[in-house]
Amino acid sequence: MKQRLIVAITGASGTALAVNLMQHLRQCAELELHLIMTDSALRTCREEYPQGEQLLRNLADRVYDPGDIGAAVASGSFRTRGMVVIPCSMKTLAGIHSGYSDNLVLRAADVMLKEGKPLLLVPRELPLSPVHLRNMYELSMMGVRMLPPMMTFYQKPESITDMMDHLSGKIMDQLGLECPAYRRWMETE
Repeated sequence: MKQRLIVAITGASGTALAVNLMQHLRQCAELELHLIMTDSALRTCREEYPQGEQLLRNLADRVYDPGDIGAAVASGSFRTRGMVVIPCSMKTLAGIHSGYSDNLVLRAADVMLKEGKPLLLVPRELPLSPVHLRNMYELSMMGVRMLPPMMTFYQKPESITDMMDHLSGKIMDQLGLECPAYRRWMETE
């Protein structure tokens, strides 16, 4: 049986980050990808990456309605390798922090916390307010991994895609998955 991974996309800017990650995850034959896109994510996607919605749907094995609180991923009995929220809006991050599960993304993240499963957030905001920082800190103390899309240069990127590949590799590393495009420190030469 394939291992399931939940990927959630929220309304923060960065649809291209989600597409890049899903493309890399799709190369892992052992994975079954379960996708949730909030209404805000769909709006942002249409603004900044019009073809992104269809690309994401095609990359997923299963796509869920964000309002379907009764979906399989909302249950602790749903077997999953973990969950990635990319990009993660500060609204979603605050909802996860407070346990306010009014949509499927928040409920699935709440399940990851209560079941002790890997939960990775890719927060997208700049600058960060004290509230954002507090929420991220407190979630990190609960075991949630924060992977903001920071630019790195040691891998000598030549394009934005190179930088997105690096982020995808960092995310996949946290899940114990290999990303062939990921260039590690001292392996970049």
